[in-house]
Amino acid sequence: CKHVFLWFVEQEKDPGFWKEWAQRTLKNALNLQDLNKNVAKNIILFLGDGMGVPTVTAARILKGQLNGQNGEETQLEMDKFPYVALSKTYNTNAQVPDSAGTATAYLCGVKANEGTVGVSAAAVKSQCNTTRGNEVTSILKWAKDAGKSVGIVTTTRVNHATPSAAYAHCVDRDWYSDGEMPDEALQNGCKDIARQLFENIPDIDVIMGGGRRSMYPRNTPDVEYPGEKKHNGTRKDGRNLVGEWTDRMKDKVKDETREKQGTSFHLFIYNVMFNSVQEKKASTLCLCLFEPADLPYELERNKETDPSLTEMVDVAIKILQKNERGFYLLVEGGRIDHGHHDGKAKQALHEAVEMDRAITRAGLLTSIYDTLTVVTADHSHVFSFGGYTHRGNSIFGLAPIISDIDQKPFTSILYGNGPGFKLVNGARENVSTVDFKQNNYQAQAAVPLSMETHGGEDVAIFSKGPMAHLLHGVQEQHYIPHVMAYAACIGQNKDHCRTNSGSPFLSHISPTLALLLSVKWLLC
Repeated sequence: CKHVFLWFVEQEKDPGFWKEWAQRTLKNALNLQDLNKNVAKNIILFLGDGMGVPTVTAARILKGQLNGQNGEETQLEMDKFPYVALSKTYNTNAQVPDSAGTATAYLCGVKANEGTVGVSAAAVKSQCNTTRGNEVTSILKWAKDAGKSVGIVTTTRVNHATPSAAYAHCVDRDWYSDGEMPDEALQNGCKDIARQLFENIPDIDVIMGGGRRSMYPRNTPDVEYPGEKKHNGTRKDGRNLVGEWTDRMKDKVKDETREKQGTSFHLFIYNVMFNSVQEKKASTLCLCLFEPADLPYELERNKETDPSLTEMVDVAIKILQKNERGFYLLVEGGRIDHGHHDGKAKQALHEAVEMDRAITRAGLLTSIYDTLTVVTADHSHVFSFGGYTHRGNSIFGLAPIISDIDQKPFTSILYGNGPGFKLVNGARENVSTVDFKQNNYQAQAAVPLSMETHGGEDVAIFSKGPMAHLLHGVQEQHYIPHVMAYAACIGQNKDHCRTNSGSPFLSHISPTLALLLSVKWLLC
């Protein structure tokens, strides 16, 4: 690898190297003028929770360094997407947003208050009586109503803020089960988020993530961790939502088998033969709850028992692709956010790199001709890296200078606030005395907080596939699902999707694709 670095550096001394690189990029840019205006059969939204622009840049460097490169010149998979825009992330009542209000924006197409999911800004956080009449539906529901298969894949709980906005209408993102709800809310008829997962859109085809403790009666021991009380069920109503789902699916299978449609379903409480589901040839419904709460960090994952985000995406797409009408898939790299909140930059960045691997896998399983793929974030964090570090410096390493104020070294990565603030004998900790490269090192922060906060700056939107060019410039976050719906001819905008005969059409297919489709038709 060292020889590769030297070769690369030598090449960079030649102005022609940079000019040739620019010319290649220019040719690619000119090809983008041939806009892809096909109808999107499939839609995939990758949401990096807390993946602000500094996180994207640092993850790019980490990806390269994991592959033995300097890192700065590396391309993430999302970097290869032809269109990039910026998203304004504020909530209706917050300059710096949270993951619930933002999820309502990029999934339901309306801006909302902080802490609320699937309801408009007329709903007030934690006030149950403001829910009714203020519900808003998501692009997942629009896709389901159009006959597409739909799925949710997350590294957090499936009833966490991001996924819950796809199916729930709740004035408090923390009402994971009725065990977390006040009696007044229950008496006024509000439903917890776990219950809404199974009742609001009862046939979500693929559900993968954690959160199973919210599905079981209070004090029910967890199947994987029976001796750990913190993982016990939390429901006060005594319902077993997983059992109810299983019984409903059994009835569905019986009914559809009689009709010779060959439906099957799979339930995975933890990763036992999970990957075998992709071998099944029948159309499949899958409920996969791998942990009582969130899934483990990628750096701490047991590769024998816990699936990676890439593995979950692989299986999800193979299931959803069986629907001839296409699919909608929401994929959340949710623990990027958790790593940052804990000040654990190494955990956060490895989560971002893993999500990029999942994006690569999705690209191999789909086509830009009929699949619109969007990668974005809900918000940023007060995460930064700087200090005039040299080319190829470890992203987790020290700056090459010491502070000219306290004469102590500092890491390139720093947080504006968070748990990494430490004083030793009344002064800033000397990081050279600690192992700042270990997985759970909490990077130094300027302001002491038990949990680091979100950042308020714009986040990036990367897109490829049909109508991806509509995601351009600086946009409000709620614009995103409207573009995706327009591209797929679902939801509100459908007039452009019909010919005079009323049948759907695909416009602007490339001559090469048209030829391939014609040959395939003749062979069939």
